[in-house]
Amino acid sequence: MSDRQLDDWRAQALQLENEVNQVVVGQAGAVRLITTAIFARGHVLLEGDVGVGKTTLLRAFTRGIGGGYQRVEGTIDLMPNDLVYHTYLGDDGRPHVSPGPLLSHGTNLSVFFFNEINRARPQVHSLLLRVMAERTLSAFNREHHFPHMLVFADRNQVEKEETFEIPSAARDRFMMEIPIVVPANIDTMESLIFDTRFHDVDALVDKVAPGILQFDGLNEVAALIQSSIQASPTLRRYTLDLWLATRSPADYGLKVEGVDIKRLVIAGASPRGIAMMMRAARVNAWLNGREAVLPEDIHTVFHETIAHRMVFNPIYEMRRTEIARELLSQTIRTISAA
Repeated sequence: MSDRQLDDWRAQALQLENEVNQVVVGQAGAVRLITTAIFARGHVLLEGDVGVGKTTLLRAFTRGIGGGYQRVEGTIDLMPNDLVYHTYLGDDGRPHVSPGPLLSHGTNLSVFFFNEINRARPQVHSLLLRVMAERTLSAFNREHHFPHMLVFADRNQVEKEETFEIPSAARDRFMMEIPIVVPANIDTMESLIFDTRFHDVDALVDKVAPGILQFDGLNEVAALIQSSIQASPTLRRYTLDLWLATRSPADYGLKVEGVDIKRLVIAGASPRGIAMMMRAARVNAWLNGREAVLPEDIHTVFHETIAHRMVFNPIYEMRRTEIARELLSQTIRTISAA
């Protein structure tokens, strides 16, 4: 693949962003981060309340990149096999088996959305995480492959009954956790309430031009982006300092009000996590037409790639979102990129 083709892909990526932003208004930051995850080939956790447009957002992206889309609802009675196959009684009165959501699109599965993943049992998480890591699944006496699949999942963060929180090792499999929040702009909020075009999701998603990107070419272009976008020795050292600061914030003079900083962090970002952060930073540089990563590319993806990986002392878990945001913001302000 040539540099010219890489430029063409960037133009298509920006077109896709523009199309999605016409459909899901007030979410430009989230749209850019999801675009980044798509080209970095990373799975995503979505953070946000009910009804903020997460499903619409993913359907719009899927229409733009092509391939198959599947959505699964997390429930207490969902079992691992429910992701693999369905059983039913046919007209002949006999039991039949049909492919479940993971298998229904074969190798063309592009986006798999697990809604309220923390309502599903740990056994279901285990199967999904293995598929995410290996992109293969053994079923019906053969191996099934998902070379183009990205998993998106969100958590019910309001109701805690009959939920199973995703452990830190599982969260580490997701490249990013991206917040989807209610737009703050009053005009945008008014449009969402009174402009009836936002009330018909199917018609709204159909406005996105289909197949802007070739979903089965994303792996190749993603590899080329990673090999083409450079990181200077200074930038590498800066990245290492940021990583070490997430693991031992007290050693770097970081402070959070009301927090014993020496007791806060049980585990910082993993090597896999910091590598994923750099993958995302390279894509951000590419989307902005640069050939090398700058500190601002890291800053753009730092919180979304690192916050969900950090393990805090249990006494601070109730304030996790607030503390993580303040700690990582302090990290960026304190650590010098020079």
